[in-house]
Amino acid sequence: MKKLFFVVVSFSLSLSSFAQKNIELQEIYSNPSLYPKSVSGIVSMKDGEHYTTLEKTTEGSCIVRHEYKTGKSLDTLLRQQDLVIANAEVQVSFSGYSLSADESKIVITANDEAIYRRSKRSDCYVYDRTTKKTLPLTKEGKCMYASFSPDGSKVAYVRENNLFICDLSSGKERPITTDGVKNEIINGAVDWVYEEEFAMSQGYCWSSDGQRIAYYRFDESKVKEYSMDIYGDTYPKKETYKYPKAGEANSMVQVCIYDLLKASSLKVPVNKDGSITDQYIPRIQWTKDPLTLSIQRLNRKQNELELLFADARNGQSNSVLTEESSTYIEINDDLFFLDDKKHFIWRSEEDGYSHLYLYNINGQKEKQITKGAWDLTKMYGVSGNTIYYQAAEPSAMERAVYAIKTDGSGKKRLSARSGTNDAQFSRNFNYFINFNSTANTPAFITLNNGTDGKDLRTLEDNAIVTTTLKDFATSKKEFFHFKNTEGIELNGWMIKPLNFSADKKYPVLMMVYGGPGINIVNDSWDGKNYLWYQLLAEKGYLIACVDGRGTGYRGTEFRNCTYKQLGKLETADQIDAAKYLGAQSYVDKSRIGIWGWSYGGYMTALCMTLGADVFKTGISVAPVCTWKNYDSVYSERFMDLPKNNEKGYSEGSPITYADKLKGHFLLIHGTADDNVHYQNTMELTNALVKADKQFDMFSYPNKNHNISGGNTRLNLYTKMTNFLLTNL
Repeated sequence: MKKLFFVVVSFSLSLSSFAQKNIELQEIYSNPSLYPKSVSGIVSMKDGEHYTTLEKTTEGSCIVRHEYKTGKSLDTLLRQQDLVIANAEVQVSFSGYSLSADESKIVITANDEAIYRRSKRSDCYVYDRTTKKTLPLTKEGKCMYASFSPDGSKVAYVRENNLFICDLSSGKERPITTDGVKNEIINGAVDWVYEEEFAMSQGYCWSSDGQRIAYYRFDESKVKEYSMDIYGDTYPKKETYKYPKAGEANSMVQVCIYDLLKASSLKVPVNKDGSITDQYIPRIQWTKDPLTLSIQRLNRKQNELELLFADARNGQSNSVLTEESSTYIEINDDLFFLDDKKHFIWRSEEDGYSHLYLYNINGQKEKQITKGAWDLTKMYGVSGNTIYYQAAEPSAMERAVYAIKTDGSGKKRLSARSGTNDAQFSRNFNYFINFNSTANTPAFITLNNGTDGKDLRTLEDNAIVTTTLKDFATSKKEFFHFKNTEGIELNGWMIKPLNFSADKKYPVLMMVYGGPGINIVNDSWDGKNYLWYQLLAEKGYLIACVDGRGTGYRGTEFRNCTYKQLGKLETADQIDAAKYLGAQSYVDKSRIGIWGWSYGGYMTALCMTLGADVFKTGISVAPVCTWKNYDSVYSERFMDLPKNNEKGYSEGSPITYADKLKGHFLLIHGTADDNVHYQNTMELTNALVKADKQFDMFSYPNKNHNISGGNTRLNLYTKMTNFLLTNL
């Protein structure tokens, strides 16, 4: 019987193993059953009990109203066929929308034209739900950032670098500015470097009474241009835009306030000496007082941040609080003014971790609200005397959602599941949508009670993806920890080869990013990369990743230790991680490879030179190769100006160490990368050729930093897979 049992079990296991199939690259990029679904496009309505979604039907686009509690569709606010536009030959299929405060009007966007990471131009229309009439806003061309005044009687928007207002009752357009010129003056929007590094794009905001608009004016005339060839025609088209590099001239930025009644603007002095050079204005925001505008001013070294309050009547400003750092200060969106008009919430790292503080309106700190050896990562908002936020309190690898009183009492965790949680709250904070995933499970999305966090219903469980994955031979992502040569514990994950045996020796592919404040060792779903790693694991590779010094959510000291020496400590930690892995009995230390994208591409280039005796193979995608070639805000935040840190810039560049390359090295870059310029790869190529080093290089014409579109990603990952199979 025992023998028969053994035979049956063995036969069953072999059948099970045989039933599972291997993941193929083509399937990763074509099988929708492997793509987790999300819940997006939800806009909470003013009562907080209902929300709207933009949906596509056989009859076209429509905006549907739902009930939070049940999810039931109650009615349709707008159908595509409702947009009756004079002289329009076809119906408008809309891509986005926003509601006026009283929800009687809707701004519709269509035919989007992407510009950079966050910006786009669109055809814009206003639909009046009462009169059923449609007003085009883009008779003179596509516009950007259309938004209603608080009373819904007007819409402001940006077109061709100028700011406009349209009176909806008359349909008449009024220019607020007229001096906007491409690559010279920008009004109501921001320049490339603000959009990329300060995570913003709209450059204006309405006062709460709708009587004034505060807006940015960028003078980028002295900023040097960068140009890229766009291939396709007999003669390539040249795309030129302003891009300030480290140590070069930035835009001169002014804050202006337009008075609708007076039809005139005034400029707000934001520096004591009246100058507007060598500083940044990363945020402007109206307080609860419609006559007071808050302005955040950051010096060029980015180690001194001032909060200013400006009088909208005369533009005079005064400093409310100042923060200073021996390294640098990160900008965030967590400034909230309370309804009592006497207090505001401010996020700071003054105790060594990112936390919330309560200030009175005069800038006097009254209380530290959140405390602990962990970083607050996001603030969702304030309702009454309760603050809702996200934090890496469980660990640097996890995120949870919390609520706490403004006096620091009554703290409670609202997200019950482990892993990574994010929330989208209803307007009244009675509900929130919780987005949860772990390293081995895709998004699990629920509607939750905003008071106690309890699940009310499941919105998306991605059961199809989970079931489909069971058909494939996969290995779980596992977390590990080790200490570097300095005795500092670092976090990592690994995916072991399929049918792993500790008695065998396996090649290793390490994945790296390593940029300041950015973690990739997270207990969260990693999308298509997770599937690609499973494909490599099937082929006998061990995949590993380690977050070294300088990464995030372990306090300010851990993150900022790389200041003025980018690349040094991070590279040392990746080399230590490779040596740690190489010391394991199941690893072939002569076959360790590494790959990364962007900052990870930069790290890969450093590891393949400074760590040439450790790494056999490397793939560097879209790498920064010298911080002198990258933008002013990012480079100077972490490295200071080049003239103040020549040694750091030199020692932090893989170009400096080109003669040390030994292993198989593949450089990949998109020729139309507006972020990390193709110039970086060209300069590293020159250095490698000069050092008589052999390497491989592949360029993607007209592709930006994301290197995507059409068949591009499949082509890219096929190339990387083949390179690894051949060389690792």
